[in-house]
Amino acid sequence: MWDLLIINPITNALLWLYDVLGNNFILALTVFTIFTRILMLPLNLRQQRSMAKTQEMQPQIRAIQQKYKDNPQKMQEEFQKIGYNPAESLSGCLPMLATMPILFGLFQVLRLVLGSTPQTLFELTQRVSPLIDLTNLLPIDSHFLWLNLGQPDPLYILPVLVFVTMFLQTKLTTPAAAKKDDSKNSGGKGNSKDQQDDPAAAMSQSMQYTMPIMFGFFSLSFQSGLSIYFVLSNLIGIAQGFYTRRVMEAEKEALAQQKEMRAMGLNGGGNIPEAKMPKEESLSDSPETKGKNTQGNGGQSRSQSKRKRRSAKR
Repeated sequence: MWDLLIINPITNALLWLYDVLGNNFILALTVFTIFTRILMLPLNLRQQRSMAKTQEMQPQIRAIQQKYKDNPQKMQEEFQKIGYNPAESLSGCLPMLATMPILFGLFQVLRLVLGSTPQTLFELTQRVSPLIDLTNLLPIDSHFLWLNLGQPDPLYILPVLVFVTMFLQTKLTTPAAAKKDDSKNSGGKGNSKDQQDDPAAAMSQSMQYTMPIMFGFFSLSFQSGLSIYFVLSNLIGIAQGFYTRRVMEAEKEALAQQKEMRAMGLNGGGNIPEAKMPKEESLSDSPETKGKNTQGNGGQSRSQSKRKRRSAKR
């Protein structure tokens, strides 16, 4: 099953790329690395989003842990209310675990493809698809610069590059605000208590240093081809880290703007300035009533003058 699902597909993919790309094994390895990173991209995005979400919820998580430290059941209920799952937060190592079969498989495939013994050549012919003509490919050119891709780096440059690039990659996947929030919330007392409360943060901090050291040490004895795969994969991971961080920051800003617009929309009725309405004219001030009043006053004066004349004649 291992050979059918891992070894044979990787072997045929590398040999096919080597044939298509003009018998350039480094170029074939680069394209293979890019393809595997694209396959792992959904897991990496999910991991970074989960870690960023957990980091934003840290104040609520710590408050719940402090309040219900003696009642685990109630603590889990409160975690569910805010949408936090401790088991899901521990899935940060899932992308690394998912790449392990590819790493182990590539280690065996490089031994087969770059090997020159009759035994390795015979085993290679048993694994290659009939669609690939080995007569035009063998022996595979395993030299690149000062390196023999089937042997460890004699100058130990690749192990250093593996360590540096993997450290930068893990640094990017760790939420940037973790240390700042921890120092503020703990009053400068350190991150040990927060890491005990948050297993995901503790795991991220430990992997940030242990994984680069471990793979850098292993690269001292790995084939140079596998070390180059590590370096290429880490460089692509660094580029993906920058990209996903920008995407998440843009999404966060857009969400904040939406909340602000909603708040302004809810309070918009009280903030809109009232339009000044024209004063209603009273009936007595209207032109029609004024005309009627003047007519009425004129009629009264005429009647009074007539009465006076009649009284004078009498």
